[in-house]
Amino acid sequence: MTVRTCLPWPDKRLRTKADEVTEITDEIRGIWNDMVDTMEAMPGVGLAANQIGVMLRLAVVDGSTERGRAVKLANPEILHSSVELREHDEASPNLPGVSAKIKRPRAVTVRFINEQGMVDRRDFVGIEATSVQHQIDHLNGRMYFDHLSKVKRDMLIRKAKKLNG
Repeated sequence: MTVRTCLPWPDKRLRTKADEVTEITDEIRGIWNDMVDTMEAMPGVGLAANQIGVMLRLAVVDGSTERGRAVKLANPEILHSSVELREHDEASPNLPGVSAKIKRPRAVTVRFINEQGMVDRRDFVGIEATSVQHQIDHLNGRMYFDHLSKVKRDMLIRKAKKLNG
């Protein structure tokens, strides 16, 4: 497997909606495996394919403490979100060195295509719910800081530019 390079912000692919996956192939499984390796190397709790320049609706999420339990999702779609919100400090390897507290639903039900090519549903709670929503945002061309006010977003991006040259 391979650890892939994350695109630096403001690469336009990070603002582009990823394409639907039509079939689960060995190539797709290979991309997922590289994504897991890349996520583990960060270390992070999730990764969307367009973060590494692959413009397909693929994501991986692993919020387990022991690791090695990544959920691989193609074409993830939120079916239901809890009313209760959870605040979490979110960041992205595409804009290193900065983070922001973002409020998202505490639990979500997601429909996706799994590794076997079957339509699956799963409930995500806590850190994994935050992560899967964060990854779906990426797949739709959105960044976590889009949830901030313009002033906070501009401050965050300026700080990141200063840190990253």
